[in-house]
Amino acid sequence: MTARKTVTKAEILKKAKAMELELIHLQFTDITGTMKNVSIPIEQLDKALNNEIMFDGSSIDGFVRIEESDMYLHPDLSTFVVFPWTTGEARLICDVFKSDGTPFEGCPRYVLKNVVREATELGYSVNVGPECEFFLFNTDERGNPSLETHDNAGYFDLAPIDLGGNARKDMTIALKQMGFEIEASHHEVAIGQHEIDFKYEDALTTADNIMTFKMAVRIISQRHGLHATFMPKPKFGINGSGMHTNISLMQSDGSNAFFDEGGELQLSQVAYHFLGGVLKHAKSFAALTNPTVNSYKRLVPGYEAPILIAWSASNRSPLIRIPAKRGPGTRIELRNPDPSCNPYLAIAVILKAGLDGIKNEIQPPAQITSNVYHMNKEDRVQLKIESLPGNLKEALAELAKSDLIKSALGSHVYEKFHGLAMYEWKEYSKHVSQWELDNYLKKF
Repeated sequence: MTARKTVTKAEILKKAKAMELELIHLQFTDITGTMKNVSIPIEQLDKALNNEIMFDGSSIDGFVRIEESDMYLHPDLSTFVVFPWTTGEARLICDVFKSDGTPFEGCPRYVLKNVVREATELGYSVNVGPECEFFLFNTDERGNPSLETHDNAGYFDLAPIDLGGNARKDMTIALKQMGFEIEASHHEVAIGQHEIDFKYEDALTTADNIMTFKMAVRIISQRHGLHATFMPKPKFGINGSGMHTNISLMQSDGSNAFFDEGGELQLSQVAYHFLGGVLKHAKSFAALTNPTVNSYKRLVPGYEAPILIAWSASNRSPLIRIPAKRGPGTRIELRNPDPSCNPYLAIAVILKAGLDGIKNEIQPPAQITSNVYHMNKEDRVQLKIESLPGNLKEALAELAKSDLIKSALGSHVYEKFHGLAMYEWKEYSKHVSQWELDNYLKKF
């Protein structure tokens, strides 16, 4: 695992002066996974590095009440980076602290750090590698996004069919300048759909990187007259966007805890127990990995999205795939997360489920070698293969039943997240859709 880099205040101040920076963006993430920002002039940087920048937490969804609104931003110095698409601006990702100097339990980074600490106490460090998909749409004359794709390309197509190639190239260059190690960039299955893969890192760095990635992709797409969206299912009839999440555990000697040359499929018992825990709790954490009403429009039959809670080392149809790579690259790939999730919370609950599997030696069911997309209901019942929740309300009900996943979130985050998600579900349920108008307006 690549260690988080050590950066000092003096180094940041020196670099800021040498590069003649004018503006510093102090970034943090709310419970819904939306990036927030407090911008300060360069003259305030020293104050920021001393954790003295305050903001009103009562104005942020899911944070605190008005009577306890004073909160502080504590920059993570390792996240300092200069923006490549403008001049004189840089950012720092921050943890949120309360006015008494203690960490704010509603900060998503705090939630993830707690579960990573649990893994550390068991003797493991955590590697996570995401595969973020997104759509590029044309914009109208006022810059508003349309649902009109700017290409008709398919999987791995090249220019001139893939008109998003130039935008992806500029995204890749910008991300590399920000310290990303880009592994691949290509057109995805659906028209207008793209993917840029970056190298795995430790769990916290990866969550930070996902937030940075989405920001950079949106900004660069705007400069090409396009709108980038990480909405899971923006268009009916084509594949949605996922965020397949690869996870492995490393031992203190640097070896991969999931690899055992003499084990079945060359997987260790640790790997099987982690897999067993993730499968056991998959329904319970779906509300975090797939947190919007729209998420479940992607998780339907017919569009290569994982719906059935099973695993395989030989095909991509179940919820979890074990990629062929062994040795240091041994990992599990969880295929249901989508890029609308809060990456800090999603990684935290996936990891919590896997660690529960290790602690309680949960054995997974036998792997599925056939294509689960083609199984009938009787086959699934016989093999005891369950399905993920069918909508956000069902997912929230599963979450409410799980003391384990709620403990990973903490009571504050759980209650605020559940309340916000239920509000979204109720608002959606009251909305009259175009489908209803098309099917009922003339009929009745």
